[in-house]
Amino acid sequence: MEKGAKVFVASDHAGFETKEKIKRYLDEKKMGYKDFTPVKKKGDDYPGYAFKVAKAVAKTRGGKGILVCGSGLGMEIAANKVKGARAVEVYDDYTAKMSRKDNDANIISFRERGVPGKKAIKLLNTWLNTKFSGAKRHKRRIKEIAKYEK
Repeated sequence: MEKGAKVFVASDHAGFETKEKIKRYLDEKKMGYKDFTPVKKKGDDYPGYAFKVAKAVAKTRGGKGILVCGSGLGMEIAANKVKGARAVEVYDDYTAKMSRKDNDANIISFRERGVPGKKAIKLLNTWLNTKFSGAKRHKRRIKEIAKYEK
């Protein structure tokens, strides 16, 4: 992990290979990150990893999270239980872009099964390089969600 990392990654055993590809991409881009699952553990459970990433993202200004499991869905559901987490699973460039532009998503979740690593990297690149629009209506909606979390 690079000091001051703002990107947090984790996977369960089913998402480990894609997570490792994502880490190589982050290394190439010289993006500091913390990996909450540096070792593959057969039969592990994803909720704890998702909670760790979501908590780190929620307490880090400008923090981003990347989660990978077999379907991507379990990690997304678990992460969204943490106050301040806005986790999404994207499946194309449009959803990757709009999840950031309109919803200011701070965690992206991928599925290992059926998604080639190259596609995950392409979607991650789009997601990381899209800024939140800051439009009033989107800020208002995000505040409504945050208010509900209290």
